[in-house]
Amino acid sequence: MATIESTISPGSEAFRANRDGMLALIERVHGYERRSVATSAKSRERFEKRGQLLPRERLSLLLDPGTPFLEISSLAGLGLDNPDLEKSVPGGGVIGGIGWVSGVRVMINASDSGIDAGALQPMGIPKQLRMQELALENKLPYIQLVESAGANLMTYKVEEFVTGGNLFRNIARISAAGLPVLTVTHGSSTAGGAYQTGLSDYIVMVRGRSRAFLAGPPLLKAATGEIATEEELGGAVMHTSISGLGDYLAEDDRDAIRIAREIMASIDWNRDVPAEPPRRFKPPRYDAEELLGIMPMDHKRPVDMKQVIARIADDSEFLEFGENYGGATVVGHIKIEGLPLGIVTNNGPIDPAGATKATHFIQACCQSKTPILYLNNTTGFMVGRDYEEAGIIKHGSKMIQAVTNATVPQITIYCGASFGAGNYGMCGRGFHPRFCFSWPNAKTAVMGGEQAAKTMVIVTEAAMKRKGEVDQAKLDDLERRIIDRFDSQMSVFTTSARLLDDGVIDPRDTRAVLSKVLSICREAELREPQKMQFSVARP
Repeated sequence: MATIESTISPGSEAFRANRDGMLALIERVHGYERRSVATSAKSRERFEKRGQLLPRERLSLLLDPGTPFLEISSLAGLGLDNPDLEKSVPGGGVIGGIGWVSGVRVMINASDSGIDAGALQPMGIPKQLRMQELALENKLPYIQLVESAGANLMTYKVEEFVTGGNLFRNIARISAAGLPVLTVTHGSSTAGGAYQTGLSDYIVMVRGRSRAFLAGPPLLKAATGEIATEEELGGAVMHTSISGLGDYLAEDDRDAIRIAREIMASIDWNRDVPAEPPRRFKPPRYDAEELLGIMPMDHKRPVDMKQVIARIADDSEFLEFGENYGGATVVGHIKIEGLPLGIVTNNGPIDPAGATKATHFIQACCQSKTPILYLNNTTGFMVGRDYEEAGIIKHGSKMIQAVTNATVPQITIYCGASFGAGNYGMCGRGFHPRFCFSWPNAKTAVMGGEQAAKTMVIVTEAAMKRKGEVDQAKLDDLERRIIDRFDSQMSVFTTSARLLDDGVIDPRDTRAVLSKVLSICREAELREPQKMQFSVARP
């Protein structure tokens, strides 16, 4: 492989401006994440009085010490619970991600019960559905730390009730796929949410704290007139000794987490996956800090994406494929911590030659079982008479077909612009990449705001001329409103809030994140769980 030579000048004014802009965006992301943690932590006194641990304390005890945790969708719901972003608390009421428990890599879904008693927040259901999808695709055991007040009846929406059924359907699918489902019910698991506990293969309940029933005391009295306490209806002692819902009775949160870790240690999950020998590799030749200054804040400015590759690839080596053909589309082979990876990225719009080259390369990666990384930085496919005559639609369609039907794991990172059908050809979220992350500066839209505005102004002005009256003030106002609308929706603070990625990452962490997800994908390929026709049923 050839070593990429650096053309970055860290001392230049442009680099410093890019770096300052990126650092400001990173701090904004971290600020929102800290707000979620701090909001949950405000409940500490109440939790301590009940003898409970805060949700993130439970998670910390569950995870193996010193092991990485890949958090998923930390900005979910940002601005949807409160349009004032300075007051919004993101996360969807759920802490989710992939980590290690007793030496087993697992997906963890933890209710953030420090916020509104764990009641569902905006995007909480879609976030959990995504975590379940990742567990199924990557053959990960699924651990739930449950304590949720369920749906907020004051903001009830019928569509959330109906689509929420997918959460329970997926738990049954995960179990039937041979993936253990382990639930620690730390507190309330009521109404429909009771099935979050009931559908699990292993259930740990906490004495005096766990609550699982289809109807709590108020609803029970309203529906039947019967009067019963929460403990009588659905306490841990009753469920572990009478109903058979619970399998293990814990004395408190710490004891419950201990039991959960012992369960994971006892099922011998890794017995059929051979331990990989240590991989030997050289780190990139250039400092990851330089990734902060490569991407301009203005997506219209050109970028050489090979400089990004040089700072994430082993030894900064890149074996480029078809370098002299369709040069604006850059494809080739790299390694990340010794793991082979195909890469597709953009130094400009995608033209017919670039689309054809990418199609060829994607299919070749499928032939060799090489995962593919898409570094999105494109304003879309080329337009114009010459390109239409050259077959941009059919060649772009071939690229989209290759992405859609690829048989290897595909990973997408939005590094810059991802506009128009370029988002589709570069394996945008709609094409179900195995993992999808964004850099804080990323922009996603059907087109740039200025292009959208000019298009509508041209159409509107033509309509005005047909009526014999052109109102320039109205045209200027239309242009401004369209630009504002597009600009407000294309940033990661809008797209990530709506689960259009799996999270926003610091560019400096790109190599570490890629190493994690490639290892997850590789392990999934080696693992053959014991699939069943039905999920494990309760006694």
